[in-house]
Amino acid sequence: MSETTLRDRASLDKRYLWNAESIFPDRAAWRAAYTALMAEVPAIAACAGKLGEAGASGLADTLETIFGFIDRVGALYVYASMSQAVDTSDTEAQGMAGQAVGLFGQASAAVAFLDPELLAIGRERLEAWMAAEPRLAAYRHYIENLFRKEGHVRSAEVEELLGLVTEVFGSADNTRDMLVDADMKFTPAADGSEVAQGTIEALLASPDREVRRTAWQSYCDAHIAHENSLAASLATALKRDIFNARARRFSTSLDAALFQANIPRSVFEGTIETFKRRLPVWHRYWRVRRKALGLKKLEHCDIWAPIAKEQPRIPYEKAVAYITDALKPLGAEYVDTLRRGCLEERWVDVYPTVGKSSGAFSSGWKGTFPFIKMQYTDDLSSMSTLAHELGHSMHSWYTWKHQPSVYQDYSIFVAEVASNFNQAMVRASLFEKEKNPQFQIAVIEEAMENLHRYFFIMPTLARFELEMHERLEKGDTATAEDMNALMADLFAEGYGGELEVDRHREGSTWAQFGHLYMNYYVFQYATGISAAHALASPILAGDSAAAARYIDFLSAGDSDYPVEVLRRAGVDMRTPEAMEKTFDVLEGLVDRLERLTS
Repeated sequence: MSETTLRDRASLDKRYLWNAESIFPDRAAWRAAYTALMAEVPAIAACAGKLGEAGASGLADTLETIFGFIDRVGALYVYASMSQAVDTSDTEAQGMAGQAVGLFGQASAAVAFLDPELLAIGRERLEAWMAAEPRLAAYRHYIENLFRKEGHVRSAEVEELLGLVTEVFGSADNTRDMLVDADMKFTPAADGSEVAQGTIEALLASPDREVRRTAWQSYCDAHIAHENSLAASLATALKRDIFNARARRFSTSLDAALFQANIPRSVFEGTIETFKRRLPVWHRYWRVRRKALGLKKLEHCDIWAPIAKEQPRIPYEKAVAYITDALKPLGAEYVDTLRRGCLEERWVDVYPTVGKSSGAFSSGWKGTFPFIKMQYTDDLSSMSTLAHELGHSMHSWYTWKHQPSVYQDYSIFVAEVASNFNQAMVRASLFEKEKNPQFQIAVIEEAMENLHRYFFIMPTLARFELEMHERLEKGDTATAEDMNALMADLFAEGYGGELEVDRHREGSTWAQFGHLYMNYYVFQYATGISAAHALASPILAGDSAAAARYIDFLSAGDSDYPVEVLRRAGVDMRTPEAMEKTFDVLEGLVDRLERLTS
């Protein structure tokens, strides 16, 4: 399909739409489930005050009831949020998503008694109960982690209040999403192409420089037109982070974010320091790219300009074939499950359509498929995005298969490993099988597009996020002007004088990333891509034991701390080694690009 044409969802073959009916046959069934779950909230809340006298068997029963209830709420939320994401103009879906968030808030408040009461029972008695009741054995890490966090768990009343404000706190994210995805209007690019969330990436990769320039300007200017509202919304989200940190007695929002997954602060600091120290690798890439394009000066719109004279066209089904072939070292179960999910079970909502929200993501819950929402446009970049999101989905699939509900999630710190691992594997397979120089240049361009986002943009946003959090923690301002100036300065440093900086438009980048609404999310893209390359390397070299360790990593979920899960898989993120190696991979790609284009 055309890269810049948005089609109506009704015109698409059902094969390319996510399998909503696998969760609920229709919206009437969703509403019935919503009503039933709302009615169960009081019964869940009524469990409060009884755990200490429940005994081992009674505690196991209560935990099974609570986590089973949360699983059903999760499925309800997935259905509503996916329905909204694939069509932001669907007002009924908007209402359902709001109801689902509200139910989650009530569910969080209803189960807020759990952790305080488990702590009150005491570790010694819980240990005895776990020894006596086999069903409690699965909760050992959960309880161990609970006592690790004991100093930051508040009273049942405070925990209930923190649960109740979940819906209110979510309004900052929702306001931003509605403004950017539903209300924002863009002027067309120079050739008349529609600029939209679903078309901007394709337009930025246009061979026509004026199309790229005007599309980028249109995209930035639409955000700039709402920059004061967007800045107020982001500032609210950052203040929410600070409130939550202080409510749980943390010194800073960074400490709160890292503590949750037991990540040493040195990991964050080392990531930022390594990135700053190795910025000259990026400076060299900008020079090589400028020369390859034959330009006197590189502009922002040239970051995605095609260098290859022939861009491969890769329809969705062919992309699935490339991806499954590249991932054969992980075994038949992995490959067969992935293929079935893409081609039979309809995990993926594939193509750009009118009203579809920007970007791509994997979403699901134990008991549903691990769904993907994306904007596939029959090119190498789209295939890379598909591989990335399938990494997330397969991570979820293995976790849900092997872990009980209490561990069905996994921290952001490991989430971006599986996604970038898939991309590294696919890229290596293409370099091996497709020897055409133009195809190889296109693969390098895809790799650099990915690395630019996760190994340049995201660490830069992490530096921005740290500075903005620290300013607000000191009581300083966080206006659009403040954010623009800081963002422009950070990018100017990252470009090292090799790229002409449009300070206002470059400075508006913070407004374009909803990731900043998730407390210290973005730095974990850099750690994730680093761990991914470190884990892929021995598997690409034919180490079957490394492949088995990787499947164990996918299957671990939240059953252990993420740094430890990665250590068992073969990479120690407490040192900068993985990040240094990924900068070496980046440098190798720059070398290859320079050879192929000179």
